[in-house]
Amino acid sequence: MSETPVPDNFTHPTIKDGWFREISDTMWPGQAMTLRVDKVLHHEKSLYQDVLVFKSTDYGNVLVLDNVIQATERDEFSYQEMITHLAVNSHPDPKRVLVIGGGDGGVLREIVKHDTVEEAWLCDIDEAVIRVSKKYLPEMSKSYEHPKVKTHIGDGFKFLGDYKNYFDVIITDSSDPEGPAESLFKKSYFELLSGALTEKGVITTQAESMWLHLPIITELKKDCQEVFPVAEYAFTTIPTYPSGQIGFMVCSKDKNANVKVPLRSVSEDEEDRLYKYYNKQVHEASFVLPNWVKNALK
Repeated sequence: MSETPVPDNFTHPTIKDGWFREISDTMWPGQAMTLRVDKVLHHEKSLYQDVLVFKSTDYGNVLVLDNVIQATERDEFSYQEMITHLAVNSHPDPKRVLVIGGGDGGVLREIVKHDTVEEAWLCDIDEAVIRVSKKYLPEMSKSYEHPKVKTHIGDGFKFLGDYKNYFDVIITDSSDPEGPAESLFKKSYFELLSGALTEKGVITTQAESMWLHLPIITELKKDCQEVFPVAEYAFTTIPTYPSGQIGFMVCSKDKNANVKVPLRSVSEDEEDRLYKYYNKQVHEASFVLPNWVKNALK
């Protein structure tokens, strides 16, 4: 697909006076995230969402979907590594791993770091995110060239319904629970995930910020516990997400599983080679919650 160059007089509702502004009166009222824009690289209205890529002065290239930052080159690894390895290292022998969403390729990049993995699947409904990420986020999207990777463009619900008891790990790399992504935070979705998992299957799903969305997290954990015998909330730090923190629900079909401690790990030298953020100590520490969150999630 040929692309039209971004005109010099380009305007976008999120960019004013050389600054990108992420503002949401519903998801993070009363605050905003801003980044200085060096150059707008790409903009289009896909079939599903507004897709914007700009080069920032300090965070590299930035992918924005429907006016919300999805990834920046400077800090994306903290999210991609944690949402992936918390789940994959909580499974005893993960061979088939699926990511729902994640068209930027970052989670795929992390999945294929595991030698046990034989198939790394991605299902994303919007081909534009994949296409744009391949051009402007090469370090994240390089995983698409890996021989273990399989890509499906389409609806995640339908895809999951076609695969019963097939995947060992499923990772849901979703945006916030507004619009199309709202259904990915419902009990019916987690029931569908459970049906697509093998006997000791594990999931992680993006689970919002403890500072901003504790009622959402509380409801999410309740729904997950009604489907999975093990459901725990963990978190990571990331400066370009609202409040600088984002969480994950980590769930297992194995009632005896302890997802707070990795089942599999590598040497410290291998950790240094493979990861920028994740290690086995960080895995365990990510489940240690401050009292006001721990008590709310009991």
